[in-house]
Amino acid sequence: MDEHKPLRVVVTGAGSGLGAALADAWEARGARVLATDRDPAGLSLRRYADTHDITDPADWARIKGRVVEQWGGLDVLVNNAGVPGGGRLDVAEVEEWRWIFEINLFGMVTGLREFTPVFKEQRSGQIINVASLAGLVHPAGMASYNAVKAAVVALTETAGHELAGHGVKAAVVCPSYFRTNLMDRMQGADSGLAEVMRGLVSGAPLGADEIAQAVLEGVERGDEVIIPDPAARDAVRLKQQDRAGYDAVMRRQAAKLHEL
Repeated sequence: MDEHKPLRVVVTGAGSGLGAALADAWEARGARVLATDRDPAGLSLRRYADTHDITDPADWARIKGRVVEQWGGLDVLVNNAGVPGGGRLDVAEVEEWRWIFEINLFGMVTGLREFTPVFKEQRSGQIINVASLAGLVHPAGMASYNAVKAAVVALTETAGHELAGHGVKAAVVCPSYFRTNLMDRMQGADSGLAEVMRGLVSGAPLGADEIAQAVLEGVERGDEVIIPDPAARDAVRLKQQDRAGYDAVMRRQAAKLHEL
């Protein structure tokens, strides 16, 4: 990357929430940001914006074509777009699993397939995949979300190893609950769990802007796993340092699901 030229950044799911906050944070640092979203409503004030369905390979090809034609390449790809999900093992439908994996994993994979040749040719680039604390810590009632976010963590680590020889870096972002509108897209059969999740999101101490700033600081440090908030760091530390204590906490939380 040329330090004297503005960074060229694509942020998916940038119409609202963390995606919008990440786009704002990079723009504040002087970057050129192409903000994409399936819903164009939140993109109207962006200098560079495009509608984008991350599950559509043709849309990814079009976004890549625009970036290469207008900017000559890309420095940072932020795979942020995604949906919430979860549900107890005997309540969530199998179709819910397919839905969340199609968007949260295969949408990301499709983007990486499209942009990896660009990064290889440049011999530079930064991939940032937004996962969740659920990719590292696995509470009961959240099997589909835990599984897909753990897959994102694994995908990102693999990409970092595979592309290091081409000068390309990869980082995964694993926040705990923070205030955002993500729950607007929650769907599924386990309505009781959904209400619990909505309460955790609405009552979270941090908002999307604070998480976005922590993400950029992590990228600047060169972190490969960015855990941007204290609650997430505490949970990971407990699992790493006191597995019996961690299991006890998780099982107490699981017992509460019987009340739903």
